[in-house]
Amino acid sequence: MNKTKIFKRLYKDYTKKYMKQILLAIFFSVLVAGSTSSIAWLLDPAIDKIFIQKDQSLLLIIPFLIIVAFTTKGVSLYLAKVMMINVAEEIKKKLQIDMLGTLINADTQSIDEKHSGKFISNLTYDVLHITNLLSNGILNLFKDSLTLVGLLTVMFLQNWKLSLIAIILIPIASTAARTLGKRMGKVTTEAQEKSSFLTRFLVELFKNHKLTKIFQKEKYETIRANEYLNQLKEKNKKIGIVIVRISPIMEVLTGIMIAVLIFYSGKLIASEELSVNNFFSFLAAMMLAYQPVRSLSTLNIIVNQGLSAAGRILPVIDTKNLIKNAESAKDINIDNANINFKDVVFSYKKSDGEVLKNINLHFEGGKMTSLVGHSGSGKSTILNLIPRFYDRIEGDIQIDNQSIYNITIESLRNNISLVSQETTLFDDTIKNNIKYANLDASEEEIYKAAKLSFSDEFINKLPRKYETLIGEDGVRLSGGEKQRISIARAMLKKSSIILLDEATSSLDSETETKIQEALKILTKNKTTIVIAHRLSTILNSNNIYVIDSGKVVENGKHEELLAKSEIYKNFHDKQIQR
Repeated sequence: MNKTKIFKRLYKDYTKKYMKQILLAIFFSVLVAGSTSSIAWLLDPAIDKIFIQKDQSLLLIIPFLIIVAFTTKGVSLYLAKVMMINVAEEIKKKLQIDMLGTLINADTQSIDEKHSGKFISNLTYDVLHITNLLSNGILNLFKDSLTLVGLLTVMFLQNWKLSLIAIILIPIASTAARTLGKRMGKVTTEAQEKSSFLTRFLVELFKNHKLTKIFQKEKYETIRANEYLNQLKEKNKKIGIVIVRISPIMEVLTGIMIAVLIFYSGKLIASEELSVNNFFSFLAAMMLAYQPVRSLSTLNIIVNQGLSAAGRILPVIDTKNLIKNAESAKDINIDNANINFKDVVFSYKKSDGEVLKNINLHFEGGKMTSLVGHSGSGKSTILNLIPRFYDRIEGDIQIDNQSIYNITIESLRNNISLVSQETTLFDDTIKNNIKYANLDASEEEIYKAAKLSFSDEFINKLPRKYETLIGEDGVRLSGGEKQRISIARAMLKKSSIILLDEATSSLDSETETKIQEALKILTKNKTTIVIAHRLSTILNSNNIYVIDSGKVVENGKHEELLAKSEIYKNFHDKQIQR
């Protein structure tokens, strides 16, 4: 996406709706330009009438007008900046909402392929540069351009010869700014990459702090942190240096210009082509023009920073989901909730090998079916295909003879509950974590789900009971307590289909018994597909599939598989030995 397309996109999607406020800010910018120019112009009659001609009639009027000009400039500049700050924050919010909307609704594979630190950096680091472009960039463009035009007008009115000499400064400054702007775009992109690396490192550092302590890697992580911070520091130093590099250039150019003008003005005054009052008014206008010229010279840097950031954010916002509803998709009609896999082939990437190879499965409605096999055999992939976290490459998956690819994703997932091996909880209250399955659930329904999952036993012992904050990822709860909260959440959803990936963590016998009882209640008369790790679960299954290297190698009841499947027998023997 080139710069022109990015500009058009930012205007169409984010700036256009705020044009009234922007135009009003431009109006105040006109007042700033007019008042600034009038300050320089008023020096002409002030020096001529009051100091040279000693006209006392203007002794009060001109100072009063100067006060009015400065007041108008100050108030107008304040109002213009306030309006653009409001516009910038609205645009910032819209950008973040659009990006978060894309990420929240993104395909699972899209999220898995990139580290969360990169997205966090986009939402913070990049958005600020775009906001700066659309607030300070726009305001400075109009305010300083108009002010410069006004001051140049005053300068030409005072003496056109001197103005032509002074105006040479503008293209020289612009050339320098354009060169620095290109450099800024490159450095800003590099700094964003380092920022995303640092964010990724911090996310992993805080998430795995116990691992760091048990392996005594505090020193190692401190060294890594120093490296990431040093890399970001160096890039930010480059950005700062590029920004201030324009200052010595402008100072030298201005110094040379003033020296030349004073020399030439002396010649003009000596030849009576220029009066003293005209010179001082011209000089005041030129000195006041220094700020807008300098500001405009750095505008190119702001633009390049903003466009570089937009070039990283807009592709994220524009990401199209591959998993979406078919044009003729209808809501699912659940009868028995029978699930069938028909010659299903799947791989996570085309370049990778097939994870599932022409697999055929039948999960009987209202019954429990177990999947058994070595790690990496494809069991979790089977579970992930049913709610369409991923889509198969070939074949079909049907629920009650309805292809899941011809029904709406919303109605499909509305009928599925997932209890994952890695229990995921939010840094919120216990009640809100359970309620996440159904935000409209009554307190009575929440309490009932907690009771049926045996969660109420430990919840009622807590000081704040259901209002207890459980910390990030439920850090204040034990493994068994987190699992029971997860089961309560699934119960509250009241789905026809239960996908269960049993936790492999060792639990005390009492906790495991309660979890097994809770799962029996959860899965009663539900189509349940479970990746089994416990022998007790397998014994309760109506059918067992043995999966190996993406294929079904055997299926049947427990006793049948003991006799005919070596993989299953090995699994069984390991369970007995525990």
